[in-house]
Amino acid sequence: MLALQHVTKQFGNYTAVDDLNIEVPSHEMLGFLGGNGAGKTTTFRMILGLLEKTSGSITYNGKPIDYSVTDEIGYLPEERGLNPKLKVSEQINYLGQLKGMKRTEVKRELNYWLDRFEVPENVDKKIESLSKGNQQKIQLIGAIIHRPKLLILDEPFSGLDPVNVELLKAAVKEMNDNGTTIVFSSHRMEHVEEMCDRVCILNKGRTVVSGNIKQVKHDFARKEIIIAGEHDFSQLQNIEGVISCRQNRHDVRLTIADQSVAPLVFEAVKQLGYVSKFEVAEPSLNDIFIAKVGHHE
Repeated sequence: MLALQHVTKQFGNYTAVDDLNIEVPSHEMLGFLGGNGAGKTTTFRMILGLLEKTSGSITYNGKPIDYSVTDEIGYLPEERGLNPKLKVSEQINYLGQLKGMKRTEVKRELNYWLDRFEVPENVDKKIESLSKGNQQKIQLIGAIIHRPKLLILDEPFSGLDPVNVELLKAAVKEMNDNGTTIVFSSHRMEHVEEMCDRVCILNKGRTVVSGNIKQVKHDFARKEIIIAGEHDFSQLQNIEGVISCRQNRHDVRLTIADQSVAPLVFEAVKQLGYVSKFEVAEPSLNDIFIAKVGHHE
């Protein structure tokens, strides 16, 4: 388990992370969300020991994280940290040996992941000659080449096209299925919703949402009603408890204060006549994020 208890980080008078508490059980995946400047990267750097925390404790399997466990940890920073003049094989061999791997092990793992990412031809190419998407693949390989037990990913799918996003998502899922505990940040809420067991949302360094994703969505009072039909549904927004009404090309979506409002909306819709769809849905993480963090983010 990775555990952060009452972790705070201050830079002078500025508090970047404020009394943060997180637990990530072994073999689970945590989505770490927040607007720009919320404190996500600062938290990652404290976990890795790159930044000293101001107060609180950070432990992995009950012990502080130090050089005795760093070979069990993989880290993908948001900023690319590859040497553009090196060949892919040279760069990954260097990173693998830093984690205590032998050259033969690195070669075997590198060939495996290059095949998985459908770019085996890049093994002897210089990194500067690769596209941004292929550089991101190499950076991820560098983070997972040693099959870490704890993997920290900072915006792993940033700047990738949909095909490459799916390739990298599959790799992250494979690591998790094989027992790796994973924490990753993303601005793509649907990725977190699809892949993660737990979620933590930060706003200006403080936790505003934390817990099991299914439970977080269930506990969030607001629900969404999705209606499809050939009617004018604009009057539904006048029902007490309806917070907003959005007319899309194929349906209308109402945000309601809680599920007790749904029967009122249903009775009003019945008066209009036939509809092909009436669904009360749990809110998405995107809805929860906007509600908790604010539309300005």
